[in-house]
This record gives sequence, structure tokens and C-alpha cells, in this order.
Amino acid sequence: MLHAFNYQGLPARVVFGSGTTQKLAAEVDRLGLSRLLVLSTPQQAALAERVRNLLGSRVVGLFPDATMHTPVEVTERAMEVVSTLKVDGVVAVGGGSTIGLGKAIALRTDLPQIVIPTTYAGSEMTPILGETQSGRKVTQRDPRIQPEVVVYDVDLTLTLPPVMSALSGFNAVAHAAEALYAPDRNPVVSLMAEEGVRAICDALPEVLRNPGDPAARSELLYGAWLCACCLGSTSMGLHHKLCHTLGGLFDLPHAQTHAILLPYALTYNAPAIPDALERLARAMRSDDAIGALMHLEGSCGIPLALRDIGMPKDGVERAVAETMAHPYNNPRPVEAAPLREILSRAWAGSGV
Repeated sequence: MLHAFNYQGLPARVVFGSGTTQKLAAEVDRLGLSRLLVLSTPQQAALAERVRNLLGSRVVGLFPDATMHTPVEVTERAMEVVSTLKVDGVVAVGGGSTIGLGKAIALRTDLPQIVIPTTYAGSEMTPILGETQSGRKVTQRDPRIQPEVVVYDVDLTLTLPPVMSALSGFNAVAHAAEALYAPDRNPVVSLMAEEGVRAICDALPEVLRNPGDPAARSELLYGAWLCACCLGSTSMGLHHKLCHTLGGLFDLPHAQTHAILLPYALTYNAPAIPDALERLARAMRSDDAIGALMHLEGSCGIPLALRDIGMPKDGVERAVAETMAHPYNNPRPVEAAPLREILSRAWAGSGV
């Protein structure tokens, strides 16, 4: 017998396929927008320029300065451009940094957002925003944060380097993993989570072998979309809290932090989440979800220790203090001593 549950579908339009960027102008016109600001990071400025060329006179400006962890000071500079150019909508092209900036603008203005993701991180499907100020990352949910349209173009992922593809894919898996044991989980989200993990774990080895294979890339992007829906539909626990804490304190790269921490967070919660681990194991075609995850990460050539991505050793105590001061809901109570233990092991990369 199923337990009672609530399910709220998220009001985002999704356009998925190869070459779907060519449909962007039609999506803009459907929303009735004519004064768009295109957002990107400096590294994606050329792609932002391509988007501007596709949209022609509908674009009134570019802002190519999106930054990891969505610093408030960058958003404030972008808001000045929004005001000066009388922008009526934003187009975010890129990964989580750019998507975060678009969401931060929407939170302040309620302007419509169109998102063109180029990674598998999943922020585009959620009403969630994490902003950083004074070394602390604060997360909030609000309907204004949810993008109106997401254009998934498999072609834009074909050149994403294999290692970054793996890191971004594990970031997506983390969303599904925590959704499987969230207190507000439901059968629909659990189905999406298991299928999303299956698609990613099936596709990722082929993407690593043949990065230009559109079929494998399409499967990986499909899985990432499902995992992103999970992130937007449920609350997150210890894993995401730790990632946000370490990102805010030490400016660690987002996807790498997710990939490294996920097996350790699952190990911490393991005694309280047998059903979630069973579903994850089934999705990964294994009888040991955490072991299968560690094996897959080890085969991908990604960083496996927090020290490898810039976290100082004395940062463990700071992270424990910050996490304990502002805890997330979690299936196992968060206690300082075992938390210190898993963070120390994650810092050293010593395994679970």
C-alpha cells in the first residue's frame, strides 16, 4: 500500500532533441519577448554570440560575466544592464553558473527565462537558486526562479570534454539519489529518479569512449533532465547541504564537489535509506549502489578527493560548524563526529 503523498508538476516547457536551438526564435515569439539579454560565462561568450545571431533584433545585449556560485555582486552588475536596456526576458546559455545568474535576475524582476543548457547539472528544471555573499551560499525556492522554457540541444553537448561530462553527470545523479530518500518524495519522482540514474550510468561509459556519439549524448542528456526534475520536485538533504557549504566557504568547483561527496554522503545516510539504495543499485545494474558509484567514478579519471580541488585540510572543521549551524532535513540526524569523519575521508579521498 502506498503512503499518502503530494505531487506538484513544475510549469516548464521542454524542447528536447538535436538541432533544437534552431527553434529558439519561435519559443521567444511564443512568449512575446522582444528585448532579450543573453547571459553566459566568459568561456561561453562565442556561443552567446551565436544565440544573438539566431535571434537577431530580439536581443538588445549580452552579459558574458556569469560566475560560479552566483555571487550577489555579479548579479547586481547584471541588474544594472537589465534596467538600462529595459530588458523583457533573459536567455541563459551554458551550465549552472549562467543558469544561476538568469534565475537570480528572475527572482528580482520576475522576467521570463529561456535556458539552453550545455552541461548535465540540471539547475534549469528547478525553482531553486543558490547565491553566494561574504563566503556563504544561501539557497531558496520561489516560483519566480523556475525558467519558463528549457531548450535541450544534444548538439551543444557533443564537444563537452569527457571528464567534464562525467563530473556533470555525477552532479545529476546526486539530485536523483537524494530525491529517493527525501521526506517529500512520491512515486512519480522515484520513477524519474531511478530511470534518470539508469540512463546516465548506461550512457556515461560510451560517452567516455566516444564523446561525439550523438546517441550516447542524447541518453545522457535525457537522464540528466529526469534527475533535474527530481531536484526541482523534492527537498534535498545532507549531500546538497555539504556541497553548498563547501562551495560558499572555499569556492570549490560545483560539479567536482558533487561527484566527490556523493558516495560519502550516501554512506553517512546508508543505515536510514535501504529502499533508496536498493533502487539506486537496480538503476546501476549492481547489488551495491555505493560500490558501483565508486567504481564508475574511478573509471572516469575525475578528482576523487576534496584536497584535489582546492579544499584546505583545516576546512573540515569550518565545514562541520557551518553545516551544523544551518542543517537541511536529512533521513539520519546530522551529528558532528560522524560528519567530521566522512568529510575527513572525502578530503583525503581515502574511500568509504
